[in-house]
Amino acid sequence: MEQNKPELAKKAIDLIEHIAGTHPGYRRAHAKGIYCEAVFTPNGHASPYTTAAHLQKEKVKAIVRFSDSSPNPNMVDMFSPVKGMSVQFQLPDGKAANLVGVTVPVFITKTPEAFVEILSVMEKKPGPRDLLRMFIQYPESRAAFRIIKNTRPFISYSTSRYYPIHTFYFVNEAGEKQPVKYEWEPDDTWNCAAKREAAVHPADYLEAELTRRFLKGPIDFNLTVILGEESDPVDDSTAAWPKERQKITIGHLSIMRKLDYMEENIVFDPTVVPQGIMCTDDPVLRFRSEAYAVSFERRLKGQ
Repeated sequence: MEQNKPELAKKAIDLIEHIAGTHPGYRRAHAKGIYCEAVFTPNGHASPYTTAAHLQKEKVKAIVRFSDSSPNPNMVDMFSPVKGMSVQFQLPDGKAANLVGVTVPVFITKTPEAFVEILSVMEKKPGPRDLLRMFIQYPESRAAFRIIKNTRPFISYSTSRYYPIHTFYFVNEAGEKQPVKYEWEPDDTWNCAAKREAAVHPADYLEAELTRRFLKGPIDFNLTVILGEESDPVDDSTAAWPKERQKITIGHLSIMRKLDYMEENIVFDPTVVPQGIMCTDDPVLRFRSEAYAVSFERRLKGQ
C-alpha cells in the first residue's frame, strides 16, 4: 500500500539519520559541499524543443555546489564514491531553476517506497543473505549498485561527468513535449596533479585540489541532452536509454571561482524548473521534493 508522501519523506530522513548519525545544520545527504560562482551560456540548440529562458541565447549567472554524497560532513573524500554537482540557474525574471546531477547515471530504486525499504534493510546492518534477498526483491537496483561498486577512486570535481538521472520534458512554443535526459560533460577529463593529491591527502583533498585548479582559470562543462523516443521510459530513474539516441549540446557552463562563504539556505530541489520544462511522473523525482523539504526544515532548526 502506497504511503503518504510527506510521512514517507520523514521516514526516509529518519532512517538516514539512524544509519549515518545526526549532524545538526547539515543536509541529510551530500552534507559536505563547496559552492562556486558560474556563468551559463546557451547556444540556442535547445530552442526548437523548449522556451526555457536560460536555454535560448542569453547568458545567465549560476550557483554550483560540488559535494560528497555522504550524510556525514566529516566523511573522508575517498570513502564517498558518489559525488554531486548541483546547479541553480539565475533566471532573467528573478526566479531560479535547478539541475541536480551525480556521478552515477541511474538511481537505485524506481519508487520511493522501495528506497525507504532498502534504507530499512541497511539500518539493520545486513549480512550477505539479507543483501541477496534485497537484490532479489528489487532487481532494478543492481545496475546502480554495480556501477558504484566498480567506480574508480574519485580524482577531481572538475574532470567528472554528472548525470541528473531523471527524465524531464522540454516544451516548445507549439506545446509539443520532448523527453530529455541531461548530462554535464567536463572539458577536462584528466588531472595528474589531482591524482597525486588524492593519494597523499585522501581525507579532504577535493576542496584543496579545486582551489588550486581555479588558479589556472575557469572550470568548464558542456550541458548536453539526450532526446528520448516514444519507447523510452520516462518515469523510471533506474532505466537507461539506448546508447544510439540522439544527443545535442545545448550550452556551456564556466565555473569562475570558489565562494569562500555561502549561506546554507539554498535548496536544490530538482522539481524547480522554469516555464518550458516539465517534470515527468517519475515518482522518485516527485518524492525528492518532499525529502529535501524535510531536510531543509531540520537544517533551519539546527537539528
